[in-house]
Amino acid sequence: MIVAGVISGTSVDGIDVAIIDIDEHFKVLGHGSVPYPPGVREAILSVSNANTHTSSIARLNFLLGELFSDAVIRTCEKLAIPVNVLNLIGSHGQTIFHEGEPVEYFGYKVASTMQIGEAAVIAKRTGVLTIADFRPDDIAVGGQGAPLVPAVDFRMFRHSKICRIALNIGGIANITMIPASAAIEDVVAFDAGPGNMAMDALMGDALYDRGGAMARTGQIDLKLLEELLADPYYHRHPPRSAGREQYGSAFVRRFSHLAQRDALATAAELTVQTIVMAIERFPAATEVIVSGGGAHNGYLMERLRATLKQKVKTSADYGVDIDAKEAIAFAILAYEAYHGRPGNIPGATGARRATVCGKRSTP
Repeated sequence: MIVAGVISGTSVDGIDVAIIDIDEHFKVLGHGSVPYPPGVREAILSVSNANTHTSSIARLNFLLGELFSDAVIRTCEKLAIPVNVLNLIGSHGQTIFHEGEPVEYFGYKVASTMQIGEAAVIAKRTGVLTIADFRPDDIAVGGQGAPLVPAVDFRMFRHSKICRIALNIGGIANITMIPASAAIEDVVAFDAGPGNMAMDALMGDALYDRGGAMARTGQIDLKLLEELLADPYYHRHPPRSAGREQYGSAFVRRFSHLAQRDALATAAELTVQTIVMAIERFPAATEVIVSGGGAHNGYLMERLRATLKQKVKTSADYGVDIDAKEAIAFAILAYEAYHGRPGNIPGATGARRATVCGKRSTP
């Protein structure tokens, strides 16, 4: 079965597409990343955990459906794979709000999440069955709706003798602990804290600190770092999930008294230390496998290697491109949903039970 996976992450830095050939095992046929047109990133950020108008959300939902469709078509053209060869598309969408922990609302306890990028548009424009919007199914059975990638980490990185931790550093940093010879119910996963999100915001129009070059020259504000690390979130037991609600504009303002390079150095160290705190929960782990945009940040990787006791590798060392892993993951999750198999891990999300995740849109 040929499946395309599509995702735009919390960093909102573009649309990632991966195309895989999957049955019992999977083979990556290729991947690509398509930037947003001018102004679209800013429009997405303006409706993410923000006071906005329903018209803006509705318009962006359908616009992103068009852009995701275009990204799939362009990636197929780049790889010389006809779109009509695709059997299935799995789209995570673009998260604009995520509140996995229930809050009091009109007398009810309500957890909620919203991903936009209309799947009906994707299915109709490409002519391919599309499965999307994976998180709500997990929330409906008492989970936090995230993280969902651990089910795929288990499939990719399980080892009969080695306890491994898969670390993805996107906008948020999340870990998946996979014991040696693990069954899927043995997997533990959660969001460690900020990944690239705060650092990217501190760069402004430059989008990101290439290779961590500016952070490397800055001085860490130890007082601010200590204050940030005191957040009870980092000491909570899993399940736990995070997003722009914790690390958006209000959070970034806490760095406003610092010079940019010092703010970046401090934000980078917060990412490192919260990842280390998460991984230290699992002393049996001997390998950490890094993927996501943060794996390109040389300074961040150096700090992780200097601070962690485990051997630090990247997913590329195991044949999985660091930029494509999450798109691959949602191709696999769509494949599982197509076959009526669960996509969540209750030990990762806190759900009462495993459940099929995703909604179908027919071509």
